[in-house]
Parts: sequence; C-alpha cells; structure tokens
Amino acid sequence: MTTLFVNCLTVIDASLLDPRRGLLGQSWLLDVELEGSLDRQGMVLDFGEVKKQIKRCVDREIDHRLLVPTAYPGCRIEYRGAHCIVHFQLTSGAAIEHRGPATSCALIDADSIDESSLAAAITRRLEPMLPDNVVRARLRLHQEDIQGACYQYSHGLKQHEGNCQRIAHGHRSRIQIFRDGQRSPELESDWAARWKDSYLGTRGDLKRELTRNDNHYYHFNYVAGQGLFDLILPQAQCYLIDTDSTVENLARHICTTLKREYPESDFRVVAFEGVGKGAVSESGDIAPASE
Repeated sequence: MTTLFVNCLTVIDASLLDPRRGLLGQSWLLDVELEGSLDRQGMVLDFGEVKKQIKRCVDREIDHRLLVPTAYPGCRIEYRGAHCIVHFQLTSGAAIEHRGPATSCALIDADSIDESSLAAAITRRLEPMLPDNVVRARLRLHQEDIQGACYQYSHGLKQHEGNCQRIAHGHRSRIQIFRDGQRSPELESDWAARWKDSYLGTRGDLKRELTRNDNHYYHFNYVAGQGLFDLILPQAQCYLIDTDSTVENLARHICTTLKREYPESDFRVVAFEGVGKGAVSESGDIAPASE
C-alpha cells in the first residue's frame, strides 16, 4: 500500500457549541492522508481529485456551519419544516438556542466537538465518495500556530450571498495593533480579552432582550437568502457593534475605538478572519466624529 498526503488542504471556519464556553468560533487547518493501491495512472488518487472531492465534502458538510455535539446530554434537536432548532444547556445553567435552515448546522455524533471527534465525523462522510483502491483515509485537524494574541468569535452576515449569511459561524483569529508605528502586544492582548469566545452581533439584528431563570439573553433574528435565522444566547457572551460584522468593519471598529480611547496616538489595525486573510484599518483614514 502507498500513502498519499496533502497538508493544509483547506481551512474550516465554523462555530461549535461547548458546554462550558458556549458558542465558540474556530478555524482549523485540514491535513489528509489516503492509503491505497495505485490506479492505472500510478496514483492513489490524483491531487486534483483530492482537492476537488475532499474540499467539496468539507465545504458542503462542515465549513461555515454550527457544529452541534448531539451526544451531549444537554443537547436537544427538533425540526419544524425545513428548519433545525437546537436547544443547548450550558454547565453554567444558561442556555443557547439556534434556529436556521438544516444546512446551517452540522450534527456531530459526539458528546463534545474537538479535533478528533470532528475529524472522525468528516471521515465518515468522506469514505463513501472515495474510489475502491483507497482503503483508508486519515484526517488531521490542527489550529494555526499563533505567536501572540488571538481570539475566537462567531457572527453572521445577513447581506452575504454565500454561507457567511449563516448566523452562527466563526473564526479563530490573530490581531496586530500598531500604536504610533510600534507594535503593541498590550493592546493586542486587551482586544483578545474583549472578544474572547464572543458573539459579534449587529445592533440592527437584535430583536429583543429577555430574562429566563435569572439569566439575561439577547435574541438576534434576520432573514437572509437561505432563510430565517434566530439565535438566543447569554448577553455576557455578546459584543454589539453598529455595523455588519465583516472583517473590514471589525478592523475599522477597533481602530475607531482605539482612537477615541487614545486620541493623542495614531493606530494601524490588522484584523484577521481565520487563517491568512483579513483587513487593515488606519486611524488616518477615519474621519473624526462630528461634534
């Protein structure tokens, strides 16, 4: 048998439900190994087909979805028409509710979502698609090695024409902040703490505030191209902004906030959205607020 490998085949940007941390954005790099006999081309599988078949499967089944550990005792799933409704009890006593088209969730048969359980779930989805000469697929998920501050956030972009419109998908992202031309690890750590395990919600999508069993919640709601989305989660996990939460707007929000907090300084903010992509905002490009 021969093993074919492709490292960093793709990046999975998704959110997951964690009993302790709540709604958690995540970005994973995917490595693939395929073991099998050689075909008539002298290959286990053509690299082009590896990228096409496996990436297509991951993009369709996992990427930009809410990953739900269905074997967790505090998880309950119901369906109403084409919509999947997830009820998720946290160890704190609070709860999260998510409603959206069934394609906005990935139900994972595990009691928790981590690199191992998700890799196993992807493998089960992938194996029926592989040719007969491939006898084993091994997948490895791993996080980007980030030296310095990072944060994990979830969001939804109702105006987006693709899967970013899903109300609960997320990213694990680094951040770089330059104050008067000098890198500032202190400010980077501060923003990583502000947005740790957060939901970056647009005020215009906030339908109501509510209290249940002494827990305070925000209820976000919007209609996008794929359908109706609802998300109810603890207020303590939310950070509200006035715009849609595109990475361009997030970089601008950080830069504008820093300039307001430190008016004597100039800033350059490099905000990442997952791995290897993001946006830059500089305080010199931002018009001063009107008096």
